[in-house]
Amino acid sequence: MSRKKGFSLVELLIVLAVMAALIATITPVALNAIKKSKATQVAQNLKTLASAIENAAYVNGVDDKGIKKPDGTSPFSGTNDITLLARDINKKTYGVWYKHLGSGQYEVAVFTTENVDYTSVKSVLENATSGFTMTSPTKIGLDIYSEVTAAYTFTFTVY
Repeated sequence: MSRKKGFSLVELLIVLAVMAALIATITPVALNAIKKSKATQVAQNLKTLASAIENAAYVNGVDDKGIKKPDGTSPFSGTNDITLLARDINKKTYGVWYKHLGSGQYEVAVFTTENVDYTSVKSVLENATSGFTMTSPTKIGLDIYSEVTAAYTFTFTVY
Protein backbone atom coordinates (compact mmCIF):
# COMPACT_ATOMS: atom_id res chain seq x y z
CA MET A 1 0.00 0.00 0.00
CA SER A 2 1.52 3.31 -1.05
CA ARG A 3 0.85 6.58 0.67
CA LYS A 4 0.59 9.91 -1.15
CA LYS A 5 3.31 12.46 -0.54
CA GLY A 6 2.35 15.65 1.31
CA PHE A 7 0.66 16.76 4.51
CA SER A 8 -2.65 15.56 5.75
CA LEU A 9 -5.37 18.06 6.62
CA VAL A 10 -4.93 17.34 10.35
CA GLU A 11 -1.18 18.02 10.20
CA LEU A 12 -1.77 21.28 8.35
CA LEU A 13 -4.39 22.40 10.89
CA ILE A 14 -2.04 21.63 13.79
CA VAL A 15 0.74 23.72 12.24
CA LEU A 16 -1.67 26.61 11.65
CA ALA A 17 -2.94 26.40 15.24
CA VAL A 18 0.60 26.53 16.61
CA MET A 19 1.41 29.54 14.43
CA ALA A 20 -1.77 31.32 15.53
CA ALA A 21 -0.90 30.68 19.19
CA LEU A 22 2.60 32.12 18.70
CA ILE A 23 1.28 35.22 16.94
CA ALA A 24 -1.33 35.76 19.66
CA THR A 25 1.41 35.55 22.29
CA ILE A 26 3.90 37.84 20.56
CA THR A 27 1.55 40.59 19.33
CA PRO A 28 0.83 42.24 22.72
CA VAL A 29 4.53 42.21 23.57
CA ALA A 30 5.39 43.90 20.27
CA LEU A 31 2.63 46.49 20.65
CA ASN A 32 3.77 47.27 24.20
CA ALA A 33 7.34 47.74 22.99
CA ILE A 34 6.15 50.15 20.29
CA LYS A 35 4.10 52.11 22.85
CA LYS A 36 7.06 52.33 25.25
CA SER A 37 9.38 53.40 22.44
CA LYS A 38 7.03 56.23 21.41
CA ALA A 39 6.66 57.36 25.03
CA THR A 40 10.45 57.40 25.45
CA GLN A 41 10.86 59.46 22.28
CA VAL A 42 8.24 62.00 23.39
CA ALA A 43 9.72 62.23 26.90
CA GLN A 44 13.18 62.83 25.45
CA ASN A 45 11.83 65.54 23.14
CA LEU A 46 10.07 67.27 26.06
CA LYS A 47 13.29 67.21 28.13
CA THR A 48 15.31 68.50 25.18
CA LEU A 49 12.93 71.41 24.70
CA ALA A 50 12.93 72.16 28.43
CA SER A 51 16.72 72.31 28.51
CA ALA A 52 16.83 74.45 25.36
CA ILE A 53 14.34 76.95 26.79
CA GLU A 54 16.26 77.25 30.03
CA ASN A 55 19.57 77.65 28.19
CA ALA A 56 18.10 80.31 25.88
CA ALA A 57 16.96 82.33 28.88
CA TYR A 58 20.34 82.03 30.60
CA VAL A 59 22.22 83.05 27.47
CA ASN A 60 19.93 85.97 26.60
CA GLY A 61 19.49 87.18 30.19
CA VAL A 62 16.55 89.14 31.57
CA ASP A 63 15.76 92.18 33.64
CA ASP A 64 13.16 92.50 36.40
CA LYS A 65 10.37 92.74 33.83
CA GLY A 66 11.48 89.59 32.09
CA ILE A 67 12.72 91.51 29.06
CA LYS A 68 16.28 91.78 27.86
CA LYS A 69 16.05 94.32 25.05
CA PRO A 70 14.25 97.67 24.85
CA ASP A 71 12.29 96.45 21.82
CA GLY A 72 10.38 94.04 24.07
CA THR A 73 11.79 90.78 22.80
CA SER A 74 11.55 87.84 25.14
CA PRO A 75 14.53 86.14 26.74
CA PHE A 76 13.19 83.09 24.94
CA SER A 77 13.96 84.54 21.53
CA GLY A 78 13.46 81.85 18.96
CA THR A 79 10.86 79.92 20.91
CA ASN A 80 8.26 80.74 18.30
CA ASP A 81 10.22 78.47 16.01
CA ILE A 82 11.02 75.34 17.99
CA THR A 83 13.43 74.16 15.31
CA LEU A 84 15.81 76.92 16.48
CA LEU A 85 15.83 75.33 19.94
CA ALA A 86 15.87 71.67 18.95
CA ARG A 87 16.31 70.97 15.27
CA ASP A 88 14.96 67.40 15.19
CA ILE A 89 11.70 68.17 17.00
CA ASN A 90 8.60 68.62 14.89
CA LYS A 91 7.30 72.14 15.50
CA LYS A 92 3.82 71.08 14.38
CA THR A 93 3.40 68.64 17.29
CA TYR A 94 5.40 70.36 20.07
CA GLY A 95 4.95 73.73 21.70
CA VAL A 96 6.13 75.99 24.51
CA TRP A 97 4.11 78.04 26.98
CA TYR A 98 5.73 80.33 29.53
CA LYS A 99 4.83 82.98 32.07
CA HIS A 100 7.07 85.54 33.74
CA LEU A 101 6.53 85.38 37.52
CA GLY A 102 8.72 88.38 38.38
CA SER A 103 12.31 88.82 39.56
CA GLY A 104 13.64 86.75 36.68
CA GLN A 105 11.55 83.71 37.61
CA TYR A 106 9.66 81.82 34.92
CA GLU A 107 7.10 79.06 34.81
CA VAL A 108 7.47 77.06 31.61
CA ALA A 109 5.56 74.22 30.03
CA VAL A 110 6.67 72.28 27.00
CA PHE A 111 3.92 70.19 25.50
CA THR A 112 3.08 67.84 22.68
CA THR A 113 0.06 66.95 20.61
CA GLU A 114 1.54 63.65 19.45
CA ASN A 115 -0.68 60.61 19.80
CA VAL A 116 0.98 59.11 22.87
CA ASP A 117 -0.20 57.72 26.19
CA TYR A 118 0.19 60.32 28.95
CA THR A 119 0.85 57.76 31.70
CA SER A 120 3.59 56.09 29.65
CA VAL A 121 5.38 59.40 29.09
CA LYS A 122 4.98 60.22 32.79
CA SER A 123 6.53 56.92 33.86
CA VAL A 124 9.47 57.40 31.48
CA LEU A 125 10.12 60.90 32.85
CA GLU A 126 9.78 59.68 36.45
CA ASN A 127 12.46 57.08 35.82
CA ALA A 128 14.77 59.43 33.92
CA THR A 129 14.47 62.69 35.84
CA SER A 130 14.59 63.69 39.46
CA GLY A 131 12.48 66.65 40.51
CA PHE A 132 10.30 66.70 37.41
CA THR A 133 6.70 67.90 37.32
CA MET A 134 4.45 66.19 34.83
CA THR A 135 1.00 67.68 34.85
CA SER A 136 -2.23 67.32 33.02
CA PRO A 137 -2.32 69.98 30.28
CA THR A 138 -5.53 71.54 31.63
CA LYS A 139 -3.92 72.20 35.03
CA ILE A 140 -1.44 74.69 33.55
CA GLY A 141 -3.84 76.67 31.41
CA LEU A 142 -3.27 74.68 28.23
CA ASP A 143 -6.90 73.67 27.98
CA ILE A 144 -7.18 75.94 24.94
CA TYR A 145 -5.03 73.38 23.18
CA SER A 146 -7.58 70.60 23.20
CA GLU A 147 -5.24 68.16 21.49
CA VAL A 148 -2.34 68.43 23.99
CA THR A 149 -1.50 64.92 25.20
CA ALA A 150 1.42 65.57 27.57
CA ALA A 151 3.07 68.60 29.16
CA TYR A 152 6.26 68.95 31.18
CA THR A 153 6.33 71.97 33.49
CA PHE A 154 9.13 73.55 35.45
CA THR A 155 10.17 76.87 36.96
CA PHE A 156 13.57 78.48 37.03
CA THR A 157 15.20 81.81 37.82
CA VAL A 158 17.50 83.77 35.56
CA TYR A 159 19.87 86.01 37.51
